[in-house]
Amino acid sequence: MVIDAHLHLKHGDAARTEYPVETILEVMDAVGIDRSVVFAMSTTARHAVEMAATAVAQCPERLIPYAYALPSYEEPVLEVLREAVTQLGFKGIKVHAGECRLTDYIVDPVFRLAGELEVPCLVDFGGDLASARRLAGAFPDTQLVIAHFGKYLCVDPGLLRSCIGLAEEFANVWLDASGVVLPWVIAEAARRIGADRILFGTDGPHPMPDFATFAGEPLRQMRSLGLTSADEAMILGGTAARLLKLTG
Repeated sequence: MVIDAHLHLKHGDAARTEYPVETILEVMDAVGIDRSVVFAMSTTARHAVEMAATAVAQCPERLIPYAYALPSYEEPVLEVLREAVTQLGFKGIKVHAGECRLTDYIVDPVFRLAGELEVPCLVDFGGDLASARRLAGAFPDTQLVIAHFGKYLCVDPGLLRSCIGLAEEFANVWLDASGVVLPWVIAEAARRIGADRILFGTDGPHPMPDFATFAGEPLRQMRSLGLTSADEAMILGGTAARLLKLTG
């Protein structure tokens, strides 16, 4: 089974682009992705949960919902997250440093709640590995998934290797391989921390050059790394299935 562990219903681009479920499923079918983790950003936590719940209701056997943690003046965000996980069956929580500062008095309650509810936090740190290190150490019982091996489209091998080093140091850290443009780093991570702590993702949908090509390229990349068949299968879906406790 191939599981895309990083897929947007609403992006963080300038246009805050949204994609309908029909488009997402068409792309998944076109490239051979069986299930996808979906979430929205660039909106309130409440609206992001509503968007994910609506999407998953259309195709619950293939779409896996994550909540979005964003501080709000209007309502207590922790209760939105708790409701999403305990009542709506959401499987994880997304945090994005581009919209939420990662200082302790802002983000720590979210990590504490994720540990309590036993769901992972997928965090786009934007290269802020100091915050990643602090959170991994402060919340050893919370499963931290570092998006993009630390930074989206990063071409700095040193930063990417430092991210692998964090996963070596902290057993509660997983690495999300979406948006990684130095693919050999993924193979190095598999050797250093094991394939069972690396997740495949596309960071889609995206129409450039077209939806299927954008989603298919990360799959082609993963399958060209020379991994063992067992490691490849683990990264492409096995890790996500274990981490999210998926059945069926």
